[in-house]
Amino acid sequence: MKSIKSRLAALGFLEFAVWGAYLVSMGLFLGSPEVGLGDRIFWFYTVQGLVSLIMPALIGILADRFIPAQKMFSLCHLLAGVFMIATGYYSMSSLASGQPIEFSVIFTLYTLSVAFFMPTIGLNNSVAFNALTKAGLDTVKAFPPIRTLGTVGFICAELCVNFVKIDGVAMQNSYTQFFFSGILSLLLALYALSMPHCPVNRNSSATLAESLGLNAFKLFKRKEMAIFFIFSMLLGVSLQITNTYGSMFINHFDTVAEYADGFFAKNPTFLISISQCSEALCILMIPFFLKRFGIKGVMLMAMFAWVMRFGFFGMGNTNPSGVWLLILSCIVYGVAFDFFNVSGGLFVDQQTSPELRSSAQGLFMIMTNGIGASLGTLLAGSCVVNKLVFAGNLNAEQQLAGWRESWYIFASYALIVAILFIFIFHPKDKKPDETEIRRAEEIPSGAGGMAETSDTL
Repeated sequence: MKSIKSRLAALGFLEFAVWGAYLVSMGLFLGSPEVGLGDRIFWFYTVQGLVSLIMPALIGILADRFIPAQKMFSLCHLLAGVFMIATGYYSMSSLASGQPIEFSVIFTLYTLSVAFFMPTIGLNNSVAFNALTKAGLDTVKAFPPIRTLGTVGFICAELCVNFVKIDGVAMQNSYTQFFFSGILSLLLALYALSMPHCPVNRNSSATLAESLGLNAFKLFKRKEMAIFFIFSMLLGVSLQITNTYGSMFINHFDTVAEYADGFFAKNPTFLISISQCSEALCILMIPFFLKRFGIKGVMLMAMFAWVMRFGFFGMGNTNPSGVWLLILSCIVYGVAFDFFNVSGGLFVDQQTSPELRSSAQGLFMIMTNGIGASLGTLLAGSCVVNKLVFAGNLNAEQQLAGWRESWYIFASYALIVAILFIFIFHPKDKKPDETEIRRAEEIPSGAGGMAETSDTL
């Protein structure tokens, strides 16, 4: 029993270490003067959400019907690792030869890598649940501690790229972070083959629409669920903004005379890692707050935490007198991220019938981490940061002012969403029974569908 738990913990640790090796620090390298892609960083984070709309579902179908999940997991990491190493190699060879790093080339290689990596997050869960079930363990009790090791792996990778230097350059500022992530991915590809066999269902009668989870869109016929999913998308807009620009913003203080040579300005990835530590701890608080304040109260806490996340970034600095605000921003991130994603998933589970629950969870992820996060990163980069930070020939002080204004704009957006949520979203006080859920989901679609649903609920 302990053996399989330890093996799965190692699997989760490596899975998220692959991600943590570049997700937070990538902008430092891309935005450096040598690379000069600061105004295009948002595309690297936007595409992560875009591929998440398609690839996890397609890879999931293959794993369900044709290729055992542990082998598909291994194959995806093999391809993701190869393309990530290719990203690093192209960057290295371009800089060594004095040639500019072409956006089209590095973006294509990176996109191919994340296209195969993103499905592995779900496959990791599938492999773990299968192994725990075969071992006769309760997945509800056994999986959360294993998943926590994934967050630990992400944090360890962050700290590694922050403090480890190669040829005198920290990995967070270099293409070596891509090599690091790619090598971890290749190791994981080998390790995954040692996992217990996952069965496939070659005779599945599910339609393509059902396999892709498209049947969950019928939930939009229920007013309460339609409002919830729309707000999921609106809040999802905030999810990747600080991952995209947080480290780059903190590192920018090192270019301003007043803050230059400070510890935190030179170690932004270390500071941001507090966010993941908070995330790991806040998961444990969710049951208490859900019981005390209900789903709407917990989700509102998440929304106002996003206001503080962005607002504290705007007010803080890397001097001792202001770094506490940046630390507070990292602490509230745990509430902002976990309280919405985890409690939102629980709400979806309670509000859907058993045959739609998996699809509904997929729809929740599409609305938040797919559509919402992609749209948010795209708009944050093209409409805000590029115009306030990277426009024209701004000096360091002017760019810092642009960064602060950007964070305040993001905070204002999160505040507006929270206020609208207070007045528009009104969940029932009690969990509906299965009869109510099935009746609501069976309402026929059509011009009057939403009106009939509204009256019913």
